[in-house]
Amino acid sequence: MHVLFHNFFGEPSAMNSTICPTFSISEIVCLPPIKIPFYFAIRQNLLDGIPDTYLALAAPVLAYWIVSLTFYCLDISGWRWLGKYRIHESEEVKSRNLATPGEVVRAVVVQHITQTALGLAWLSEPPGFSVAQCQSEMEVLGRTLVSVVQHVIGEERGLKFLEIWGPEITHWLYWWGIPAAQILFALFIVDTWQYFLHRLMHTNKYLYRKIHSVHHKLYVPYAFGASYNHPVESFFLDTICAVIAESILTMRQTIFVLAFSMCKTVDDHCGYNLPFDPFQMISGNNANYHDIHHQTIGIKSNFSQPFFIHWDTLLGTRMTRKDIQERKQKVKTT
Repeated sequence: MHVLFHNFFGEPSAMNSTICPTFSISEIVCLPPIKIPFYFAIRQNLLDGIPDTYLALAAPVLAYWIVSLTFYCLDISGWRWLGKYRIHESEEVKSRNLATPGEVVRAVVVQHITQTALGLAWLSEPPGFSVAQCQSEMEVLGRTLVSVVQHVIGEERGLKFLEIWGPEITHWLYWWGIPAAQILFALFIVDTWQYFLHRLMHTNKYLYRKIHSVHHKLYVPYAFGASYNHPVESFFLDTICAVIAESILTMRQTIFVLAFSMCKTVDDHCGYNLPFDPFQMISGNNANYHDIHHQTIGIKSNFSQPFFIHWDTLLGTRMTRKDIQERKQKVKTT
């Protein structure tokens, strides 16, 4: 297969100096010079001197404590305006939770050390990449695009369409469309794994009593207690999810997903229903939603975590504040 390559600065390479008159001629796919999007760095490691594998292990830990400490600062700030956004009064954390903050911090630190050690044993250095490799992969994608478009709208119309839009579509698919689809698929798999495993830990009395009840010692959740779990639960719920993400995504995507997931998980336990919180705006699975699950009335509901609530909705395990009020009202009338 013959392909026109361009170097990083947009000049045709020595492999082919002919400029293609159209997007596709026979076995040739003509692509414009690569335009590297803002989010991508053409170097082996994002941070010089730090392998991406190490960054993938460090990113979720750093995210956990940065976001947790941010909410802790809000907790101790004494700002009155925060009162209307608190899901529970501060005194409830002290009076109703069965684990002390010191116990929670120690357990989370041990968990992070264990997961980092396992990650060092599991992760391997990702393969290198170059501009030429990106161009080659885009050429393969362009050929696939030609085949699909011609099959859907016909050869003649397809070639006319691609003559105008082919390079732009190929560029968008390679740098935005396919990566976004990969990340969304990974989030869906993680959500599915966590929903059914989380639900099993509530419906199986032995698993709940011996393992998952540790997390529910925090009747009133708070940010740095988000990962306060039994070690077995930490392995199956968190470590396995990281392995799933790494097997689906590139190392750079894995770094983003792990850090984002950790921020979202901490935010879901923060104890605040903040209208300006971006994590609480992207999904109905937020701090208020998960808080219901930590209460006695909702402990068999709202199993979804950490992203979306589709499984709760489809399988009838979703509970809202309105549902709680209706149940309480029904008890009063009976």
